[in-house]
Amino acid sequence: MVSQGSSTSLLEALSSDFLACKICLEQLQVPKTLPCLHTYCQACLAQLAEDGHLRCPECREVVPVPAGGVAVFKTNFFVNGLLDLVMARAGGDLRAGKPACALCPLMGGTSTGGPATARCLDCADNLCQACADGHRCTRQTHAHRVVDLVGYRAGWYDEEARERQAAQCPQHPGEALRFLCQPCSQLLCRECRLDPHLDHPCLPLAEAVQARRPDLEELLQGVDKSLGELEAARTTEKEMLAQLREQAAGVGLQVEEAAERVLRALLSQKQEVLGQLRAHVEAAEEAARRRMVELEGREQVARTAATFARRVLSLGREAEILSLEGAMTQRLQQLQDWPWTPGPSPGLLPRLELHPQLLEEGYPLLQLAFDQQQPQKGNGRDGAGAQGHDPTLIQGKDRAKAEKPGSGIQPQSQEVAKSPKAERAQVLREERPQTPTVDRTWVPREAKEVKPQKSGSTNRRPMKGRLEPVSREHSPAPWPTLEGRGLLPKPVFSCSFPTRMPGDKWSPRITGLCPFGTREILLADEQNKVLKRFSLNGDYMGRVHIPEGCSPCSVAMLRDAVAFSSGARLYLIRSNGEVQWRRTLKHSQASHAVAALPGGNKVAVSVSGYVEVYSMEGNLATRFVPGGKANKGLRALVFLATSPQGNFVGSDWQQNSLVVCDGLGQVVSEYSGPGLQGCQPGSVSVDKKGFIFLTLREVNKVVVLDPKGSFLGDFLTAYHGLEKPRVTTIVDGQHLVVSLSNGTIHVFRIRSPES
Repeated sequence: MVSQGSSTSLLEALSSDFLACKICLEQLQVPKTLPCLHTYCQACLAQLAEDGHLRCPECREVVPVPAGGVAVFKTNFFVNGLLDLVMARAGGDLRAGKPACALCPLMGGTSTGGPATARCLDCADNLCQACADGHRCTRQTHAHRVVDLVGYRAGWYDEEARERQAAQCPQHPGEALRFLCQPCSQLLCRECRLDPHLDHPCLPLAEAVQARRPDLEELLQGVDKSLGELEAARTTEKEMLAQLREQAAGVGLQVEEAAERVLRALLSQKQEVLGQLRAHVEAAEEAARRRMVELEGREQVARTAATFARRVLSLGREAEILSLEGAMTQRLQQLQDWPWTPGPSPGLLPRLELHPQLLEEGYPLLQLAFDQQQPQKGNGRDGAGAQGHDPTLIQGKDRAKAEKPGSGIQPQSQEVAKSPKAERAQVLREERPQTPTVDRTWVPREAKEVKPQKSGSTNRRPMKGRLEPVSREHSPAPWPTLEGRGLLPKPVFSCSFPTRMPGDKWSPRITGLCPFGTREILLADEQNKVLKRFSLNGDYMGRVHIPEGCSPCSVAMLRDAVAFSSGARLYLIRSNGEVQWRRTLKHSQASHAVAALPGGNKVAVSVSGYVEVYSMEGNLATRFVPGGKANKGLRALVFLATSPQGNFVGSDWQQNSLVVCDGLGQVVSEYSGPGLQGCQPGSVSVDKKGFIFLTLREVNKVVVLDPKGSFLGDFLTAYHGLEKPRVTTIVDGQHLVVSLSNGTIHVFRIRSPES
């Protein structure tokens, strides 16, 4: 009897799409393996061949077609063996649904054979009970393994069947492949061994596999190392891009603040500079996106090949492994020696330079300057950015010079002296500070020091008549952030899957999400009027029945019951669809957000600025307005969540803020700062540590706030695949599930700051 682990692995291989052709989407027929280790039907490959070449549909690699056509490509014995097992398990008269005995017609019985009840694993024949009894009583077949057909079709004997059904020699039908010719690297049966390979050194298949397995495993380790390097390079690209965005956001805020302090005549130049900033960031994002697409493509190619090789080594028989050994060795060597050369950094970091002559007619009042991006260990920011200074202030010796009579520079609170342009420019040339520039070229994270550039060099383009900036210090971050100290939760992509299922009349519109047990999610598809269950891996688990005519909007899980809102009503139903109670919400609104309280014995619902809490029995436990009755009519909580600390977190569209209040309605904190980017706050979720994840649909982002309601930074952006995110939820306290407007679900694991 085989071990439970190996049996499970085989069943997983059979139940996956491993045996399906990625071209015709049907079960593989005459499977042929390309040099890139992707397997397709021979007929499908023949349709792709053109001018002696074909392009792999998955990795897009161009493969030359041998002179004999696609039939010369290696036959995938590993897949063939699995296909034989699948077809044998399906067996019998498929139209009648009952397998028939294979021996009865040979013995003069009925033409179709009696109903089969057993199967011989050695002969691969279905047998009726009489033939099965006789099969055990002959000298030739008494040692054959005859098993119950029901158990065989249930998969109990899969591994044993594969062991007994050896690979057959294509040249000598009925002969099993038993040897490997070492000089020819060819699998042989006994007939082949006695004819052309008689003088060649040959090894039994088991010894040949044992001799060659270490080389393949060593190559796999090399590919694993390459995968790690690709992932590290992709992570570096993301970090550098995040640094660019953070710096750009800070510069954008500086531009706004500087424009408000000068005369109305500066507004036209303000718009021009902001346009330059946006154009630069967009160009840098596009360049970074292309590099990340290439990295992801390389990573997918290497991961697919490594997965295939591991699966062959772990599940394949000796003949199957050795038949694919040459192709796998060549491919893995190629991937192991596939280096990645980092491209240029996502872009030059923008800085704002303010000049003293803000009122000088015709002078460019606002300008963008760019420093080369320079990630470092620790906080990912250069030294100048770590200690920000307001570039609008004159500092150090410049301040003393500015206060000198006749210097032409006045303190910021005073107007610039109205001297002639020529005299003022001459004074500035004599008094301007000589600040050396620093080479900010990107260096790897492993660099232990950054050498300053020679004082005479610069990476800025000269500008005629340009004045030196008052300060070259990096500006402070526009809001508090913990990312630089490594205290910001980070996302790790887990999976993505669609939610449209057979029977749906419309494209899904997901308006509610909640955990359903430990590893499942429950989503409210308002458009199709259903509650759907999915695993965290994207497997469809069925539906939760709801009363006819209900269009579920928001949903929450309470112990063994489900609460959801539909129109102006709140329902509590059992998992089997039985309605436990329903309540009419007196103060109706467009939608009512539902959230389960810690412990799962109460449910909260937002009703026109109120928060109402109901018990499992349907009794109203409490009702309050966040901030007290004085705020009645001033709040509109469109989305609602609860934290492990027992607080309520809501998106207030009336105040355009995120509000956190305790169980009595007292406001603990409220955030409406620049981190919202002028958007209405969307769906909210809270993880087990109390971090708040807020959706900003208009800018395709999910931002994160600490348990006290202070803004930390971006958690998910468009580069994580977000396109009009709608609602989110937390599963197991460590997985963030995000639904998009097109019905797609993204699952991310939340990597805590301490990990």
